[in-house]
Amino acid sequence: MATSPYMIDVTGDSFDHAVLARSREVPVLVDFWAAWCAPCRSLMPILAKLAEEYQGRFFLAKVNSDEQQGLAARFGVRSLPTVKLFKQGAEVAQFVGAQPERMIRELLDAHIDRPSDALLRAALDQEATGDRDGALARLKGAHETDPKNDRLTAHLGRLLCEQGRVTDSEAILKGLSPRALGDAEIGAIMARLEFVRMTADAPPLTNLEQTIRAHPEDLRARMALGARYLLAGRHEEALEQWLTIVRTDRRFGDDAARRALLAAFTLLGGKSDLVRRYRGLLAAAIT
Repeated sequence: MATSPYMIDVTGDSFDHAVLARSREVPVLVDFWAAWCAPCRSLMPILAKLAEEYQGRFFLAKVNSDEQQGLAARFGVRSLPTVKLFKQGAEVAQFVGAQPERMIRELLDAHIDRPSDALLRAALDQEATGDRDGALARLKGAHETDPKNDRLTAHLGRLLCEQGRVTDSEAILKGLSPRALGDAEIGAIMARLEFVRMTADAPPLTNLEQTIRAHPEDLRARMALGARYLLAGRHEEALEQWLTIVRTDRRFGDDAARRALLAAFTLLGGKSDLVRRYRGLLAAAIT
């Protein structure tokens, strides 16, 4: 391997410092390889080329799995080549086998900070202070300079949708890459947008509550009330509305209530006690 300031051979003794500690400053791509592995030999020049091209925006660490069997075992490497990406001291992505350069670029770009990330953070801080119009303006400007930043695109689409500009939001979100849809944060944003769309033409929350008290069988109003509750942060009340619909008429709106519950689970992170409890209740309701 050619000498480069962006690549290094790593051993069991040096891994924690060379990979985990370094990854708190810049992402580190770790290539587990062996001399006898033909796919490893075809992958190496691609990784080396990218390391040089990215000029320090990520670091490439090479692990000879034959010589460092303990290290390979530590990270569960069972097939070669295995490539793992570390960021902030933790593994955030991996792939197995020789992959095309395009796919590797997409993986790297999803985790490497871009100049527009600073603008995104500033916009989100602005939104947190209540200046949503200022945040939207900042995100629009940043998106014009970097339309391929998926996180930025997702938050811009979210703000547009939350302001009722659903058509503009959908046009922006068409620019998301296929890989972005597998990202947990972006998945949560997309789930939230579904509930914003559901309430676009719905009556206010108090009106919907009055409707349900007078006509508990009104499933359309109950669907909208669930979305209103969710957007207001009243999560359990939202889940209860949709679970009631599933129990009453599973076919309503082409299974809309079950789909709303699944989207809400995504939005809420999928691992909270509330989500676990309602996953169980949903499973019981549809069996």
